[in-house]
Amino acid sequence: MFVEIHILQNFAPSNLNRDDTGMPKDCEFGGYRRARISSQCFKRAMRNEFDARGLIEKDSLARRTKRLVAELADRFKGGGRDVEEATSVIKLVLSGAKLEVGSDDKTQYLLFLGNREIDKLADVCAKHWDELAAIEPANAAPTQDDSTPKRRKSAGREAIPKEVRDATLQILDGGKAADLALFGRMLADLPDKNIDAASQVAHAISTNRISMELDYYTAVDDLKPDDTAGADMIGTVGFNSACFYRYANVDMGQLKSNLQGDEELAQRTLEAFIRASVNAVPTGKQNSMAAHNPPSFVLAVVRRSSLWNLANAFLKPVAPYGGEDLALRSIKALDSYWGKLTRVYGDNTIVGKSSVSLEEDGVDNLKASAVRSVDALAENVLAETRVKS
Repeated sequence: MFVEIHILQNFAPSNLNRDDTGMPKDCEFGGYRRARISSQCFKRAMRNEFDARGLIEKDSLARRTKRLVAELADRFKGGGRDVEEATSVIKLVLSGAKLEVGSDDKTQYLLFLGNREIDKLADVCAKHWDELAAIEPANAAPTQDDSTPKRRKSAGREAIPKEVRDATLQILDGGKAADLALFGRMLADLPDKNIDAASQVAHAISTNRISMELDYYTAVDDLKPDDTAGADMIGTVGFNSACFYRYANVDMGQLKSNLQGDEELAQRTLEAFIRASVNAVPTGKQNSMAAHNPPSFVLAVVRRSSLWNLANAFLKPVAPYGGEDLALRSIKALDSYWGKLTRVYGDNTIVGKSSVSLEEDGVDNLKASAVRSVDALAENVLAETRVKS
């Protein structure tokens, strides 16, 4: 069972997701230049929504960080432990699980760990504190006598009790974290602890052709003498305005598997994914542009197979025409393309569909799917996945 989310969202002039030059990200699609917002950018915004709106309880969320040592050391400091000793113990526990920590007390790469996993790591440190604190750092450190980096790491881990290593590895099961289950994780040194993402999120691309614009701005010193002319800072920032097509899906079977078979948590996670998808807005340059524009159209489809990304509805860029604005024209283009797909390929894999729109008209092929609110859309999707799963 799969759930698809299709969103049309028109943003005011903005720079929500920048490239390495500071300009809004873009791409070529259908032979035309389009605005683009990366999938990573929207996934980050969605994860923020999970927490900020309380869509998922905190112990069912995860954190991505290199600063796990500092996080755990602060906990032990609050409990009266010596910070230096705590840091040493934590590094030993992580090293025993092949999660190496550098001289700056940061892990070699970003770790995506459930809050429950982090809590259990703290428990392992506390349970084995005395024996780990007694290990001389020199005994646990890789030696240069071994011929390869891999052997040196292995030699260092041998000083850590096997019981500790086994307990730490057993912890790394995803911790039933909703965002981790949705977006997956990769641990380079522990491939058997990787988690396949239950969701796919496409880069958002504009339905319309865009051209980049530059805002030339100045700033004036408030304490400058009245007889002194000129600005005290000048600069430029890129921006554009576009109507974006956004697409994402969730594999309900994979989601339940990632959440260790917890059906109720899988349903809450799906609802959170739907609501966060609708409400997520990237934060880039928002203090200077404030492009807080909700979607104009949302379509949710529950299907058994044969996923459809509807981006090809916009191979030919949409443009305002005949008094109809860009958002309405985009809705009509998506509706027309849906009609073509169902005519050619059929809709026998579709369990149900629901759509909500800011426009009173604009749809024909999807007219029967219309509901009045996002709440109703979410309720329909949850009911359909419960009955058919």
